[in-house]
Amino acid sequence: MRLEFCHWLHTNRQLLPLILFTDEFTFTRNGINKTRNSHRWSHENPHGTVETNFQRRFSINVWCGMIDDVLIGPVILDDRMTGQNYVDFLQNELPKQLEVIPLATRIAMYFQHDGATSHYTRHVTQHLNDT
Repeated sequence: MRLEFCHWLHTNRQLLPLILFTDEFTFTRNGINKTRNSHRWSHENPHGTVETNFQRRFSINVWCGMIDDVLIGPVILDDRMTGQNYVDFLQNELPKQLEVIPLATRIAMYFQHDGATSHYTRHVTQHLNDT
């Protein structure tokens, strides 16, 4: 699906400055992070390992976005990302963050969600259908 999107975007380049690309990430005190979408490329140590089994005692969620050449955020998210927390973010925090984007761009922009489970809960899809 990602490859199909890349091909589609390549043929529709005029839309690229209108797509708000977003992601969030969980950082922990000891630097151990979820590695599902994290890749390491290294010529010096191609067999590098990452510790993955651990007990989290402290973590912080950070959201960031980018549209055209403008970085939006970072935004510190209070709790673990759930569907309801994500809806609260979309309703309350995201509009404030987008105030730096020209109105014409905001009206025409596309919002890209990643594949996080919390982005596709009933709370989120219902909110997006209502807006």
